[in-house]
Formats: sequence, structure tokens, C-alpha cells
Amino acid sequence: MNDNFLLDTDILVNVGRGDAAAIAQLSDIMTVERVHVSAVTEMELIVGCRNKSELRNLAKLLERFVVVPLTPEITTTSITLLKTYRLSHGLLIADALIAASALVTDRVLLSGNAKHFR
Repeated sequence: MNDNFLLDTDILVNVGRGDAAAIAQLSDIMTVERVHVSAVTEMELIVGCRNKSELRNLAKLLERFVVVPLTPEITTTSITLLKTYRLSHGLLIADALIAASALVTDRVLLSGNAKHFR
């Protein structure tokens, strides 16, 4: 089985909002892939929960994904990305960590926001 994808947070946020394109994209890859998310994505989604019910629903959703933990290599890579792209592209910490998670684990990053990762 190929498990080549790592989702950006915005894909799951858009799915939660009922965005048809995001739902279709996720449905297509979930049928044939083990899909990964960064621990940073899990943290961002937790912060977005407004109550315990949403937190429980999020926990159920995240059971469908492999969460990639932050490692020293991911941290080092994200710092390199920030040094390289912070000033020229406005790269933010969370996006650097998510991009580094994809790079270090050799996965394709799927994002609905190409501007963050150009």
C-alpha cells in the first residue's frame, strides 16, 4: 500500500466546513492510501475546537490518519525553511513545520493553499 500523502490543516478544515472539493479530494485518496497529518495539524485543529463535543469529534476524525510526530530532523528542516523563506515568502512557523514533516518523511504535501507552500 502506498502511503505517500501528508495533509495540510486547511484540507481538514475545509472538509469540516462541508467544502465539496475538499471532501471529494480526501475521499479519493482515503480509499487507496494511508493518509498522514503532522502533529502540528492535530494541534491546530485542537485549538480550533469550540467545545468538548467538537474535541471528541476531532479525536474520532484523527483516528483515520497517521499522525507524524515532530522529530529533531523535522525541527532542523523547518528552521532551515524559515531561514530561507520567511522574509521572501512570509513563511510561518506552523507551515514550516508541516512542510518539513512532508519533506523529512518523503511525502507529498496536499494543501488547498498553494500560496503558503510555493
